[in-house]
Amino acid sequence: MLRKKFKTWGFIKDPIHGYISISEEDKRLIDTLEFQRLHRIKQLPLADYVYPGAVHSRFEHSLGVMHLASMIMENLPLEIGEEEARLIKFASLLHDIGHGPFSHLFEYFTINKLKMNHEEIGMRIIEESSIADILKDFSVDPSKIGYIITGNKVFLRKFLHQITNSGIDADKLDFIKRDNFHSGAGYGGIDTDRLVTTMEVYNEELAINSTAIFTFELFIMGRIKSFEAIYYHKTIRSAQLLLLRGIEEAFKEFGFMEKFDVDSYLALDDYTTWVEVSRSKEGSHFLERLAKRDLLKSAFEKKFIMKSKKDEMMKILSEAKSEIAKLTDMNEDMIYLDLSILPSVPYHNSYIKDPFEIPVFDSKTGKVSKFSEISPWIETLKGYLNILRVYTDKDKRDRVSLACQKVFNRLSI
Repeated sequence: MLRKKFKTWGFIKDPIHGYISISEEDKRLIDTLEFQRLHRIKQLPLADYVYPGAVHSRFEHSLGVMHLASMIMENLPLEIGEEEARLIKFASLLHDIGHGPFSHLFEYFTINKLKMNHEEIGMRIIEESSIADILKDFSVDPSKIGYIITGNKVFLRKFLHQITNSGIDADKLDFIKRDNFHSGAGYGGIDTDRLVTTMEVYNEELAINSTAIFTFELFIMGRIKSFEAIYYHKTIRSAQLLLLRGIEEAFKEFGFMEKFDVDSYLALDDYTTWVEVSRSKEGSHFLERLAKRDLLKSAFEKKFIMKSKKDEMMKILSEAKSEIAKLTDMNEDMIYLDLSILPSVPYHNSYIKDPFEIPVFDSKTGKVSKFSEISPWIETLKGYLNILRVYTDKDKRDRVSLACQKVFNRLSI
């Protein structure tokens, strides 16, 4: 529970949570150019090729995460001080400030070229932009907000960090429900209020009350089915792969920032990047295909439990791609290999391993158990969400499909 409740400046109407209360401090952060930029970054890039309503932004998601984080703090059984609460609230609001154009898709470039994910970039933005000045006006160290977002340093009580970064944090509770609402996919019917109002703390760990175990099971299942139905839908991924190739070609032509620069990075959003790709001689070709809905076709798909390490798997698949190209007498650039563990996949911790270790607290007996010990069916789902697909153009699909069958049938995946 909060020792002192946040003073409300006003409300923002949200389709998921109703009225979201914001303080005067929240408003100052929301009104910055850095945060307003999130209006121009879609939560689910190109998902509207399958779900026309899925055009919501990182802006509204960030507000929802702040709202849920505040609700969790208000309902936890331990007292939370004002300074602790402000740090968690600001970190929840700013947790996606480092996203590049087209959200998680752009992390393919930031990880490979800048060696940073969006949380690490977010920390740099928080420390080196006008947000830092505002936080200092609030007597808040910007680095502390960055530490909470990245998880690089635990300096508060552990359960407080877990509100923003854990298997059942405010981020996941919001995006599963929000993404399903806007897409209409139908797997977001989760009673988040029950989860939020019954959370416990056990040995400094955020825990689920045993009375909410059924709701938590639905949350896990909703996340798994959302991955298959939305985040890794074969048509959505087909469109995203074309966009990624277009951005890559534009970077080859115009160059990518040699080193990270906050101002240059903040100038990138969905709109500005699309325009830059459209100016590229090679990149524009892929945007033209998207405009005509001339998408790639899936020639092969396999779901499997991963036994190899990621680096080993990527080496195997790189060799497989070369062999498929030889068997089909095609250029490797015409074969798109897509694996669910690649950094470019939305919500790329796609094994869904964190939530299984959430403690479940029985308030009657005082005992605590792991969720995977209480829910017998959940064990069977571990490692399930590894999906390999091979895409190519429509007129080449049949021969690529035959080659894939030959190559992958003899590989141990």
